[in-house]
Amino acid sequence: MKDEAKAKVMKPDIFDRVMGWKVFRPLNPFYKKYKQPLLYLFFGGLCTVVNIVSFWLGENIFPPLVANIFAWIISVAFAFFTNRTWVFASKESHLGLEATKFVGGRIGTLVLEEMILWIGIEILGVNTMIVKVLGQIAVIIGNYVISKWVVFT
Repeated sequence: MKDEAKAKVMKPDIFDRVMGWKVFRPLNPFYKKYKQPLLYLFFGGLCTVVNIVSFWLGENIFPPLVANIFAWIISVAFAFFTNRTWVFASKESHLGLEATKFVGGRIGTLVLEEMILWIGIEILGVNTMIVKVLGQIAVIIGNYVISKWVVFT
């Protein structure tokens, strides 16, 4: 039984297979050493795009702070499944507990981003999208720390 579990853990994912292509083989040692942070950056970048596009779409319907919550809901769902599946390769059987910790951490960084947006847009009068991108940088850093050391331990 232990050998089956070990074989399952070691089974290469799609990213491992792509890195096995001849063109990427010279990068393979770097990839293997830094796989988790590289995948987090990749999916974090995709999540940021999802968040910003959702925010942009939502801003046409809602005020900026409400549009941010709309974008947050969509991007958190995307992030949970990509982080759970590929970045941290979680084997946790209690999906609900993991999702609760994940959403709880993301609520914390949502509050941080809402404060950044409110200060930047409402108080300082900076361009909405500039403030949104700066807020996303703070969120990405906070989310990685929470995901790595609290959620997917």
